[in-house]
Amino acid sequence: MSAAAAGRHTFTSGDETPRLDVFVATELDLSRNHAATLIANGHVLVDGRSERASYRARPGETVVVEVPATPGRDVSAESIPLDVVHEDDDILVVNKAAGMVVHPAPGNWTGTLVNALKGRGGPLSEGTGQGREGIVHRLDKQTSGLLLVAKSDRAHRVLGAALQAREIRRRYATLSWGHLVDDRITVDKPLARDPKDRTRVAVVAAGRPARTDFVRLARFDSTELLRASLHTGRTHQIRVHLAAIGHPVVGDDTYGVAGVRRASGLPPQRHFLHAAWLGFRHPVTGDELEFRAPLPDDLTAGLAIAAGEDAAPAGTDALEHFAFYRLPS
Repeated sequence: MSAAAAGRHTFTSGDETPRLDVFVATELDLSRNHAATLIANGHVLVDGRSERASYRARPGETVVVEVPATPGRDVSAESIPLDVVHEDDDILVVNKAAGMVVHPAPGNWTGTLVNALKGRGGPLSEGTGQGREGIVHRLDKQTSGLLLVAKSDRAHRVLGAALQAREIRRRYATLSWGHLVDDRITVDKPLARDPKDRTRVAVVAAGRPARTDFVRLARFDSTELLRASLHTGRTHQIRVHLAAIGHPVVGDDTYGVAGVRRASGLPPQRHFLHAAWLGFRHPVTGDELEFRAPLPDDLTAGLAIAAGEDAAPAGTDALEHFAFYRLPS
């Protein structure tokens, strides 16, 4: 399924823009064939004119892509319990469990967060199309933690603009293999779909800009507890950036180290990545809001194994113990 939402997408070409099909595929996270089809069918305009897939846009030219809506299917309302951290007339903040897909897609038409939101009743924004009602941003299936939902179209528009302007602050707790060379490190590497495997994301020179800041909170024998702060929100960004510098997320079967899951104490398919802190300005009232989500039980157990004698006392917030919420400038 394409990552691009239906509707109009506008981009400005840079100094070293690749050929048009590659540019569109990279910006919208599409396959190159899909991008070429959009171009051939007249859905891509460069400064208002049609061009061939091989065309290289000049610096400053505007590329507009109209992605047609795909035939939808009804998304059923399902009675699925949700951990709602905050709710008012305009927004919801949900603490998503690991294993839950955010919105329906081929292979996951039921049991998703959107199914659960519809099952609760009440309003949801239209989002970016049928099956994505209310969804402002996403988390990977096996990533747990805080996720923001819009209940009104007005709230969604404001929050979407805030997300684009990087005004929604998201910080993740992750356990990585090995030891960083410094207590603080920034990974600034462009990301795109892996040309050799479209199910994966890779560092690609022509990819979309992606930047993550990492702060080491604790160093253990073979792992480290990190706080990751996103400057961009690319698919699998934290996981790919850590793997790219040789320190993959513990339990990550896609980008990580094979054959060491047992040492982590994590259940099958679970990786140690949790959206633990979320801060943003309320889209209607303008109030500054901040929410925290303690580590779920499976990650708390995995962290205790990694920390050994340095583990947080039983019954306490492990992230508080390791100063996750202290945010120096």
